[in-house]
Amino acid sequence: MVLLGPQRRPALDKVVAGLQLDGPFATITAGWQEREVADDELNAHLGGRAINLALWTRRQDVLDRDPDFAAAHRQRQSVLSDMQDLYLIGVGHTSRAITELREHAESSERVKELALRDAEEVLRSLDRRHLERVREVEAEFYDVTKPHEHPLIAAHRAEVAQVLADSAAVVIAGGHVAELLDALHLFNVVPAGLADLPIIAWSAGAMVLSERVVLFNDNAIRGPRAPEVYDDGLGLLRGAVLLPSAHKRLQMTNLDRMSLLAKRFAPAVCVPLDPGARVAVNTDGSLPTGTAVIGASGAIEQLDEPAGEGTNG
Repeated sequence: MVLLGPQRRPALDKVVAGLQLDGPFATITAGWQEREVADDELNAHLGGRAINLALWTRRQDVLDRDPDFAAAHRQRQSVLSDMQDLYLIGVGHTSRAITELREHAESSERVKELALRDAEEVLRSLDRRHLERVREVEAEFYDVTKPHEHPLIAAHRAEVAQVLADSAAVVIAGGHVAELLDALHLFNVVPAGLADLPIIAWSAGAMVLSERVVLFNDNAIRGPRAPEVYDDGLGLLRGAVLLPSAHKRLQMTNLDRMSLLAKRFAPAVCVPLDPGARVAVNTDGSLPTGTAVIGASGAIEQLDEPAGEGTNG
């Protein structure tokens, strides 16, 4: 598994050549949504040997032609959206409280440190409970809808599995991470064979490979937003939170803010994936020694041992 930064100046062909992969390649561009199949440039970088799994198009086909499943899907999305909004209120208040505690000058450092630890634990507790509730909603959705019993979904899953069986590697592009993740889950790509193939992924495509997808944007138009746990990822990469375009989307020079980010998601490590970044993941799904991560101090440091061994992320 190779993780890349955003491909504004594509280096995919060089990565493929370096890995000595000849194809055919199954490509996943569901994060591009309606532009999913506008993949001529991607195909060219893969030597014309790409077969697009068209997961977003397949999902739209299901939503258009299976009204019962579509209604349940809409209901689930509405519940998850409400949950995310309410969770963000709690995260926002707690994050601001941590900032206020840090800036409080009238208390001793020891007392302040204890208060900060308590507030940081509240933040981690919010993350844990939110993810538990998301899992409950997802489990109920799949238990009630039983996608494998819907002929149209079953047919699409079989086609996806066949393409993966005929492929030498998988390439996952970025885009809208929520749309990408939903399509990947619906068509069961991990048990269908994704986990058995070499994977090259970037941006949102890399994020979904981890155990936990975290959304972030310190430079939003309406002001900084606290990072938010969104959902479980595919779990093929262990012990890491991936942060594409970190230097563009995070206040990397604010060491207090970056320190909170690192400690909040520990023992998983926060990995910035900026343009030009390349991380060759170990065969056991752990990050290799030397990977650049955001350390507990908030500064960038290199791993001195593989990350993800024996952790739950």
